[in-house]
Amino acid sequence: IGRAPRQTIEQTAQKVHTLVVPAPAEADKLQSWGVGNTAVILPGIDAARFQYAPPPAPPPFTLMMGSAPWTRAQFRSKGVDALLEAARLRPDLRLIFLWRGVLAGEMARRVADAGLSERVTVYNERVDVNRILAQVHASVVLADDLALVKAYPHSLLESLAAGKPALVSRALPMADYVKKNRCGQAVVEVSAASVLDALENLTKNYARYSQNALLAGRRDFSLNRFMAAYQNLYRGIVSEK
Repeated sequence: IGRAPRQTIEQTAQKVHTLVVPAPAEADKLQSWGVGNTAVILPGIDAARFQYAPPPAPPPFTLMMGSAPWTRAQFRSKGVDALLEAARLRPDLRLIFLWRGVLAGEMARRVADAGLSERVTVYNERVDVNRILAQVHASVVLADDLALVKAYPHSLLESLAAGKPALVSRALPMADYVKKNRCGQAVVEVSAASVLDALENLTKNYARYSQNALLAGRRDFSLNRFMAAYQNLYRGIVSEK
């Protein structure tokens, strides 16, 4: 539901049979507003497209970020600055960014200013995500506002399907899922210190987190499960008539 006004959501709920949300926390929030006609359905991707490949032996430990900023302000709010600072503080950390063509020159300048040109790679073109995921140990999405990214960012779902754990801001609904299924770490704040804390916890038991990521990604986010969940919802609605 992001930052949608409560009044808008309440009015919408009165016009539909069911509001579908991706996370139990969102359903709980709606329930507290008196909106009870909800269903929780996790998003789905073509998980079979993504193959597991053992990560390269660290060091370095490699993180991929697939949620690039659209504005200069989002270098801070989406955690790009925090990740660059974390890499500056931790010499065995490598970063891969999947870019969108926007502010690519600004990103190159920031990487150079931080002295990280040898440990930061920015792909500013279409890439084979499978090939990139084979090079990384985990993926990360940071945001200090729910409106900046999806509740379950697709880059993290793809990462899980490839057996690579997720680092995700605690502000995002996916953080609860990651914690419950032990397939990554929640990042408390959009800051270098919080990123480094999450990395430390992840690397202590990386093999287990990776196994859990592969299991969770293919079990909970497949297109078959997604479509079956909607079919069950529709059957329930039809049976009420």
